[in-house]
Amino acid sequence: MAARLTSTREVFTEGVRAVLETWPVLQIAVDNGFGGVYSQQKADWMVDAVQQYFHDNSDLQQYEVEDFISELMNNEFDTVVDDGSLPGVAQQVCQMFKQCQQGKPEEVKSQISQLAKKKSTGRVKATAGKSPEEEEESDDDDGPEAMECEGAAQTSSSHAPPREANPPAPPPDEAEVDDGWTVVRKKK
Repeated sequence: MAARLTSTREVFTEGVRAVLETWPVLQIAVDNGFGGVYSQQKADWMVDAVQQYFHDNSDLQQYEVEDFISELMNNEFDTVVDDGSLPGVAQQVCQMFKQCQQGKPEEVKSQISQLAKKKSTGRVKATAGKSPEEEEESDDDDGPEAMECEGAAQTSSSHAPPREANPPAPPPDEAEVDDGWTVVRKKK
């Protein structure tokens, strides 16, 4: 840190910055441009928005901070945080704010330096998984292709029956089907 942090508000702001900059979800959103061409600027703005939220509201609870950060991620980066990391991020920020309020900025500075070490070890990279089309292309099935919908009766007998060498795909989990969705798969 080049500038010396003097006020507790500055210490808290840098703490929020350290937490958010080491949060993999935000890293991935910024690196992949989920927020458009201004993704980095939105991430910087988010630091100010979170610290201002604490200063504008008294006695915030962790779930309120989670909701606020979740809303920011959804609105600014079109990202729904569903990896379970949001409670930890909110808890860290709440803890730093409480320490600043209790006059313990040195503890917050210590946490900031630990997070800076974590940040210097490298950023998280998102890797693309195979799309359903790529998975289907990788199958060695040269037979005719037909679509099938679960629960729908086959009305034409002109389709070739599936070959015994390639059994049909196993049925999806009941949780997928019970959501009101119809699962459509290629017939082998």
